[in-house]
Amino acid sequence: MTFLQPLILAALPLIGLPIIIHLINQRRFQTMQWAAMMFLVSAKALSRGYSRLRHWLIMMLRMLAVAAILLAASRPLSRGWLALAGGGRADTSIVILDRSPSMQQQDPTAEDSDSKLDTGRRQLIQSLATLATGRLVVLTDPKQKPFEVESPAVLADLAAPVASPTDVPLLLQSAYDYVRENSIGSTEIWLCSDQRHNDWNPESGEWAGMREAFAKLPQQVRFQLLSYSQTDPSNVAVRVTSARPHVHNGEIELLVTVVVSRQESSPQLTLPLRFEIGQAASTVDIQLDGKQAVLKDHPIALGRGDGPMGPGDHFRGWGRVSIPADANVADNDFFFVFDRPATRRTLIVAADGASRQVLSLVAHTPSSKDQACEVEVLVPEDLAAVAWDEVAIVIWQAPLPEGKTILLLEQFADRGGQLIFFPPEQPTEQSFAGVSWTNWTTHKEPLHVLTWRSDQDLLANTASGAALPIGELEVRRSCGLAGPYTPLASLPADATFLARATGQRGGVYFCTSTPSNRDSTLATEGIVLYALVQRAIDRGAEVIGKTRQVDADTLAAGFHSKDGQWTRLAGSSDALSTEMGLHAGVYQKGDRLVAINRPAAEDAASILADGRIDELFAGLSFSRISGRAGDDGSFVKEIWRMFLVAMLLALIGEAVLCLPKRSIPEPSLSSGMRSLEAVA
Repeated sequence: MTFLQPLILAALPLIGLPIIIHLINQRRFQTMQWAAMMFLVSAKALSRGYSRLRHWLIMMLRMLAVAAILLAASRPLSRGWLALAGGGRADTSIVILDRSPSMQQQDPTAEDSDSKLDTGRRQLIQSLATLATGRLVVLTDPKQKPFEVESPAVLADLAAPVASPTDVPLLLQSAYDYVRENSIGSTEIWLCSDQRHNDWNPESGEWAGMREAFAKLPQQVRFQLLSYSQTDPSNVAVRVTSARPHVHNGEIELLVTVVVSRQESSPQLTLPLRFEIGQAASTVDIQLDGKQAVLKDHPIALGRGDGPMGPGDHFRGWGRVSIPADANVADNDFFFVFDRPATRRTLIVAADGASRQVLSLVAHTPSSKDQACEVEVLVPEDLAAVAWDEVAIVIWQAPLPEGKTILLLEQFADRGGQLIFFPPEQPTEQSFAGVSWTNWTTHKEPLHVLTWRSDQDLLANTASGAALPIGELEVRRSCGLAGPYTPLASLPADATFLARATGQRGGVYFCTSTPSNRDSTLATEGIVLYALVQRAIDRGAEVIGKTRQVDADTLAAGFHSKDGQWTRLAGSSDALSTEMGLHAGVYQKGDRLVAINRPAAEDAASILADGRIDELFAGLSFSRISGRAGDDGSFVKEIWRMFLVAMLLALIGEAVLCLPKRSIPEPSLSSGMRSLEAVA
């Protein structure tokens, strides 16, 4: 239980005041032996036990009344179902809001209910207004500094929902930096989130450092998690996985592949898919039987005369596919752009001949006959003469780059290019993106991949929902990794098979084994290697052409801010220009088109268990309050009225016990004689 006026609790020893008064009153009388009264004392012996009990009850009720008035004056608070331990009002409250698409989910059992984000903001406003914290700081974007607001009511107009995920570890790191740099007093960090796995990223190595850093702060820091973790299994999400122009019988068609998905297999559902391309709109029904349904290469005629971007421009344009509104409106639309496919150019730097041959074959085999591919095998010295604007991916199986080559590859990755590193036979101490190779390990028995990220990135499930056969791979030798990275696939004993370097705008990946038969079965089990390389090429090819499909995140926001002024063609008009890359829509600059959408992981709805979150905050002052979308009321309520009622009840009980005992008159002799005469 928390108190707004905890200093008043120092007066709690006054509870003993009735006992002190009782002892003082007893000292006012002296006990003397008097023979005539000894018989009366003996006569009262039978009622002495009841009298003593009554006196003790009166004493306890008087003490309870004093305690209740003191507790009421200290303004106690009750938070949620459980009272929170801790001191009084914090000097500073830091509010961290999860604005990811999943936070726009509404209560499926109520009509026109608020979303999780709206509910969290409203309950935070009510709770913080009750607490009357000294300073209120809001943090919604790790790329921006925390800012102070005048009152909790300002939260109602802040933190609009976005299409990007929320990097919880990075937000907490920003909160720590603010606490340390401003030397503030006791701090309470309010984190409003729905516990999505992709937002919390519990495998990140940043959590251990964050816990240690907060534990070492001299001031008290309390963490309050406002959790809205309920999901709606019937919610359906729509996503476009491919949109490519195609010429058929002299007509230009757009072949669009659409995936609709939900969390659980429910009864069959017929969904109307609405396609909008330019000013034209069409609708087609899709049957959703299980968790996922795919509409493969749905043809949409673009015509001959007027293309979506203007006369004669039939191969370029943008569009949107949507489904009817359900519990979460954030995943009911998906924007896409299309253009003639750019040549998918791959650079391979490989010291091992067997690996070089396999990688060249995989990179030179496109997933569609409409795609043109080029593969060039180079040595590191040739990279200076490469036209990097035409390169989609670099596959590197050699000692990590050094000198000027590092700068070339960093610039390539910064513009969205893809890099896949395989370990060399002789690892060096050199690092790239902070990650370096360590030592080779030969396994007596081949290892199999135990876990991998199937919801996003290069090892995600296929469009039909089927998982890649990654568990069938055999790893005979693997090379260790050191540095900041996020594991995408793991081997036994916490070893890593595939990892992605953190903090990189493009994709920088490290695979700890090679396609050589002595190291793994990547070559013989070719579908995994093929999917990994081709997906990376797809991402890199998006950067080459005039059109791009981009996930909404802080990196996309940086891309827009550094690349000049962009015009919004579609999407929410409420989006701030400074957050353009965080909102879904279509943006144009000159002849370049960019479609920004929520990441695929936002559709997976993987909830991080409460126990796992407790582990992330182990050793810190942490409490969780569970809520639901559309809930009313405040998490923090003053309960002083309850103590006043308790005081009144105690005083009434004390008054009842103090009432004199009603005496019963004894029957007289004359009345007894009259009764006998009446009977006679």
